[in-house]
Amino acid sequence: MSNIRLNTITKKFGTTDVLKGVDLDIDDKEFVTLVGPSGCGKSTLLRILAGLEQPDEGQVIIDGKNVTSMRPADRNLSMVFQSYALYPHLTIRQNMMTPLKLRDLSTSQRLPLIGPFLARKEYKELFSQVDRTAKILKITELLDRKPGQLSGGQRQRAALGRAMVRNPLAFLMDEPLSNLDAALRVHMRAELTQLHQRLGATFVYVTHDQAEALTMSDRMAVMMHGKILQYGSPEDIYQNPANVEVAKFIGSPAINILSASVNDYAQICIQNLILDLFAPTQEPNITIGARPEHLTFCDDNPTALTGFVQHIENLGADLYYHVKIKDEQRPLIVRSAAGNGKRHQIDDLVHVKFDLNSTLAFAADGTRLQTHRKLMDELAS
Repeated sequence: MSNIRLNTITKKFGTTDVLKGVDLDIDDKEFVTLVGPSGCGKSTLLRILAGLEQPDEGQVIIDGKNVTSMRPADRNLSMVFQSYALYPHLTIRQNMMTPLKLRDLSTSQRLPLIGPFLARKEYKELFSQVDRTAKILKITELLDRKPGQLSGGQRQRAALGRAMVRNPLAFLMDEPLSNLDAALRVHMRAELTQLHQRLGATFVYVTHDQAEALTMSDRMAVMMHGKILQYGSPEDIYQNPANVEVAKFIGSPAINILSASVNDYAQICIQNLILDLFAPTQEPNITIGARPEHLTFCDDNPTALTGFVQHIENLGADLYYHVKIKDEQRPLIVRSAAGNGKRHQIDDLVHVKFDLNSTLAFAADGTRLQTHRKLMDELAS
């Protein structure tokens, strides 16, 4: 079992508040991602969990035990860094054996890191552990090579192997894929997900890449300004962001944000367009959010916004149209399947309609507003 709980963690560097009372519960065998922009405190929180930093206040609880004052070496957690941190003069086998030897897991006497030890009995268990781990990661043929002879993906797997070899309580990963090219990152995302399923271990993963968080996590914690703004499943955070900051950060392309108002009948209005959408607020000015896949082109009608195609991104299967709407600073981005209907051109006049069931509304302070359709629609459902 490796349940992890962080209770009211605070941390300052000088006069800067890096973490502001963070609470986080991680279940056994869960893949949890800390995601947020640079400087939000996610790596500091991971280092506090690992024991590499001490919190100013708060507790780190692992399996019901307070380990806040415990040394990193005694927490039995494995950490994989952004840099692979492999010893360049050692083979991959020797790199993977190093944590076992340093912890004296197979013998009561410290063993040399390198040397003529192949025939020594006390190394058999170490070799066996390394071979089992290498087989899982499919790097058996790389064990006798040195890091400089490997590709980026191979070195990343070797770094994972060094973390895995001693069966830790949990794996802590600090942006481990950021040094890889785009195609290899996608491949390694799938490999990490499969590895987590095979091992049945607890993973805590830090990234600024929301695509990594969405594709790999059981749950994700969106961090900004030293706080966790929302913690939940990727699906829930994408579809039901708690506030406008979460909505803007999660999703690529980013969600469309437009200025809106609420009339005397509680209906949401965009410019001269009155939506069949109601907001329970007396605030005259709000914002609404609509993801690119929740906007569609239609014929001219009173329920659509009108604008001109300003730019087109062709991604093969999908086209992303940037539509300039009058009085809006940023264009609307509309996603359309490449083979679906008429293909528009630059400067075309288009009409954009909202999927009101998926349109989000936010108050002036950024908090989420619970909107609803007509009462007759609610009764019908």
